[in-house]
This record gives sequence, C-alpha cells and structure tokens, in this order.
Amino acid sequence: MAVNTVLARERRRARVRKKVSGTVERPRVSIFRSLKYIYAQLIDDAAGNTLAAASSIEKEFSGQTGGKGNKNAAHEVGKLLAGRAAGKGIKKAVFDRSGYRYHGCVKEVAEGAREGGLEF
Repeated sequence: MAVNTVLARERRRARVRKKVSGTVERPRVSIFRSLKYIYAQLIDDAAGNTLAAASSIEKEFSGQTGGKGNKNAAHEVGKLLAGRAAGKGIKKAVFDRSGYRYHGCVKEVAEGAREGGLEF
C-alpha cells in the first residue's frame, strides 16, 4: 500500500472516531482488515476495555471457508463476534468501519453480526 493510502485511511478513521464511541450498553464494533485476515472487536471506550473479539486467524475458524481473508470468512467472523457478544449479554452496538469503505469484507462482517443477533 502506498503511504498516501494509509494516511488517507487514518484521516478518515480519525474523523469517524470523533463522532462514534462505545459504551457498556452499546459497545463499538471496530474492524481491522489486512491482506490475509479480518479482525473485529467489541470495545467499551468509556473504560477502555475490549469486551469480545473475533478474527479469521483463530484455530476454531480454520478450514470453514475457502480462505481467511475473503468475504465468506468475514461473514463468519461477524457471526462469531455476535455469538460472543450474546454470551456476554450484549445485543446492541455501534459499527465503526475504521476508515474502510462499507463494501466487501467490511460489509460482510456487519451483515454476519446482524445475522448473529447484534443490532447496529
């Protein structure tokens, strides 16, 4: 990735983070997308705690989809995160796309989480 691309994403991320923050009742779903994997976390910004996390790099996740960085994997990560959130009694959240476009893998994480029972 070019340096300008990374800086532009960081600027978009900072702009969104000024407005979006998570609480205990409605934690923030933060996404990180690398070229190989996708990661998602539920974060309580008031306390600075990660309440739940899921990623396509986990052992229980391996072998389920064709790859670990594609849209099918992203959908499964969203469902896994929603399941872990439900285990902690979390039903509502705020979605933070972290400066990425709401398209492709980022969209699939959101749809998978909604399918798993998490409300945005």
